[in-house]
Amino acid sequence: MNKKRILIACEFSGVVRDAFTRAGWDAWSCDLLPSEKPGNHYLGDVRHIINEGWDMMIAHPPCTYLCNSGVSWLSKKPGRWEKLIDAANFFRGISSASIPRICVENPIMHGHAKKLIGIEQPQTIQPWMFGHTESKATCLWLKNLPPLIPTKIVKTEMMKLPVSQRQRLHYLPPGPQRAKIRSMTYPGIAEAMAAQWGVL
Repeated sequence: MNKKRILIACEFSGVVRDAFTRAGWDAWSCDLLPSEKPGNHYLGDVRHIINEGWDMMIAHPPCTYLCNSGVSWLSKKPGRWEKLIDAANFFRGISSASIPRICVENPIMHGHAKKLIGIEQPQTIQPWMFGHTESKATCLWLKNLPPLIPTKIVKTEMMKLPVSQRQRLHYLPPGPQRAKIRSMTYPGIAEAMAAQWGVL
């Protein structure tokens, strides 16, 4: 019996890929960066392999120009509007791929990005819904997938922690690794995706 095939687009960490591999899928990650863990990985533009007969895709397109936290730079840095349009086109292309089941995740978007993308996310999740004592709102755009069901809500425990701990990613110091760390999927969320969507 052939394994179902899943593409984890724009992932270098291998976190989601490995969760689906453990769930019995033929899972591949794809990114412009090499994989940080051994495993099936395509090094390059996801658009080169997106039409190769995948059963599911979970995509993490770059959010630099789409997310709410970067909206103030649109009027301050030359070229940001053009990059926003490129990012929105990439997002739309990924989300409209001819793959039966798709999840596209991104942080909360600013209004300009929402208007360009033109589709509302059906779900917003937090790490504290999946066993992590941290806060980081993540939006999920879903095609033929049900909303994720929280697996371990630890909001009460999280709220007892200092703000610097429960919003750890926000307080990361500037540096070359900051964007990479902030973009990684929490393992609890990856495991929930594999457990709940991997059986569909």
